[in-house]
Amino acid sequence: MRNFIWSFSLFICLISASFSQTKSIEKGSYLSTNRGQKIKLNLLENNKYEFILYSGDYNIKGDSLLFAQNKSVEEGFDLAFVKDKKAKKIKIKFIDSSFYPFYIGTQKGNDAIQYQKLSDIKTQIDPEWREADLTFDIDKSDFLYLVLEGHETETKLCKYALPKDVAEVTIKYNSDLSGDLKISGFLDRKTNGLRISDKGGKNPLTFVNEKEQKLDSEVKVTALESQNIANWTYPGKEALIDEGFGVEAVTSDSIAGINENEYESPKFDFKLKIENNLKDAIAATKNAKTKFLVVYSNDKNSFAKADFDHFVKEREAEVSANMYDAYNAQFDVFNYYLASADDKNWLKKNKLLNNPAVVILNGDGAVLTSSKTTLEDEKAEFNFYNGFPKKLEKANALYTFNKVIRNKKATDADLVSAFNQVSILKDYEAGGETIDEIASTGFKLGKFTFNKKEVLQIWKKLIETHQKDTKPNMLLVETILQEIKNQGFYKLFFNEDRMFNSTDFLAIDYLIKHYDAIEATKGLEGTGYSRPVNVFLTDEISTALQTNGSGLGDESSEKANKNQIIKTYKKLIASGKGSFFCYKSYFAILEEEPAYTKEFGGFFKEYLSLEKGNPFERLDGLYQTFNTSDEYSFDGWNSLKEYYSELCNSAAWKVVSEPENIDFVKTAIDWSEYSLIITKNNPYYLDTLAQLYYKDGQKEKGIETQEKALQYSGTVQDEETVNEMKAVLEKMQNGTY
Repeated sequence: MRNFIWSFSLFICLISASFSQTKSIEKGSYLSTNRGQKIKLNLLENNKYEFILYSGDYNIKGDSLLFAQNKSVEEGFDLAFVKDKKAKKIKIKFIDSSFYPFYIGTQKGNDAIQYQKLSDIKTQIDPEWREADLTFDIDKSDFLYLVLEGHETETKLCKYALPKDVAEVTIKYNSDLSGDLKISGFLDRKTNGLRISDKGGKNPLTFVNEKEQKLDSEVKVTALESQNIANWTYPGKEALIDEGFGVEAVTSDSIAGINENEYESPKFDFKLKIENNLKDAIAATKNAKTKFLVVYSNDKNSFAKADFDHFVKEREAEVSANMYDAYNAQFDVFNYYLASADDKNWLKKNKLLNNPAVVILNGDGAVLTSSKTTLEDEKAEFNFYNGFPKKLEKANALYTFNKVIRNKKATDADLVSAFNQVSILKDYEAGGETIDEIASTGFKLGKFTFNKKEVLQIWKKLIETHQKDTKPNMLLVETILQEIKNQGFYKLFFNEDRMFNSTDFLAIDYLIKHYDAIEATKGLEGTGYSRPVNVFLTDEISTALQTNGSGLGDESSEKANKNQIIKTYKKLIASGKGSFFCYKSYFAILEEEPAYTKEFGGFFKEYLSLEKGNPFERLDGLYQTFNTSDEYSFDGWNSLKEYYSELCNSAAWKVVSEPENIDFVKTAIDWSEYSLIITKNNPYYLDTLAQLYYKDGQKEKGIETQEKALQYSGTVQDEETVNEMKAVLEKMQNGTY
């Protein structure tokens, strides 16, 4: 557990770190810039080096630095004090506080030590755990205790004396970073710093020359006492069950009697099935559907079989650890096969006779990539978390798509599957790399380019063909949703935005036609559908219509596009699927259109009319209905009320301000009165209602309401608006309105 602070152990017994020769490597001191890990690297005279916790010899050979480690140093806390006599509290800044079960204790004189669990403090200050560091205040004390609680190991406890004038304490925990892993690095020309990381390039440490870095104005301190304690506890401390260790609820006094072997973490014993021939290995991979086959060839090495078996055992152990206590297919990505003499023709056909070679195939036996290296050289690539499996998924999807669209005998199912595989890749991007980029030191993935006109024609024909479906094709549904959100195949292939075309609107018609069947397929198990879809389909469609790339065409095409969007909203609403978000989006695009007033009348009658009951109860029902999605939720009840009252007032004001809406005066009075029921005595809303009353022939009522608007106009910041209200009242009073 204590080696978790880095995803790899930096310090090694004998490591070669390679650097670019674009600049020469200078002797001197370098400090890491990684937060909470200020590690110092000294390149000294006489070919000596020092890592802060390690020292030894180094040699420069060409573009490489060769390090030889002498010794490691015990892990522990690193404290720095900042003093200020005026400080009334002590600010604690704990770097990377979330990694371990830390405790902090304070003591005044000989009083009892008061402990707090760091995770409890973090939950109060940063409930969503957004920040890695934790900053909080403590009362002035004489002593500070820092504890790292152990489960299978002893607990480390350190006691520090606090100066009377201390104002701030920065705490970092230095883990035992010893290990024996290969690392590599380079000299960053932009920062003139050395960047060192493990073979997979994860979590690099950056070192800059000490003369280029400002020194902290802090006083370094050491612990008065440092102890390793078995079964550490204190009065009131919760049992280990709260630490997530799976121990039954026990008192702190009885912890020492627990047999730790009874509470070992569950473990799944995963085993790979290695086939005896290439044909069976490919068939097994094809049956798995989501796996790749790794073929290793190295017949000139008499230890190839032993190396292969050792590699397989390492992979089994790694996958077992990832799966924890039960089989989980997402970690079972690769099958492995050791090529034999019977595979010579196959190797020759694929130009892989020059040993060694690591070849990766898809389930159809097609070669996706290969490397003239050993399995040991490439073993980091087969780790589930390093991103390479996702790159292979992308390579395979593009390879398959390219093959299918060029096959004149491809079936409809082949085409739907090919479009689907590439459409869902947007969610699987690893670092935004393109498919032709180098995936590792040995592997390269193929580059594919597609003809835009050809792809869109095939897609159009596919959508037109499926208009006659009596039930939805769920792979096609997912593909359509990705495409209309501009996250599908078009964006992936051509990396550009576009306005909807006729095919997109026809695709949305497909979703509307099969709306109920799509939503009824929650989870979509057994359908062949690769991932669950957001089943709130109306909002998916509304979002797509809102963000369909308007502004990318000329005035004529923009107008035609807008008209088509309006027609699509009408279809959605007419089908009875007009959710709140759908209406909200619809009104936004319809705002300048003549049909706005009529359409709003339908919405008001359906959702808000007083005929439906108490308006506040109705709003509460809408709040419960529409506040379930984080993306579309309101910021509390008041936000919901303000939105609806403003919406009704805006619609009513269109009747006041636009003469062509004169026939809607009576219904607009209902809207305006509703806005004032929800938000009482709003001067803007009163001004709207007053003018509607007057236009409706209720002149006295209009004058009274306008006077009331002016009575509450103290909240109106704009003087011009107040003057306009006064002018309206004057016209009403003298009959010139």
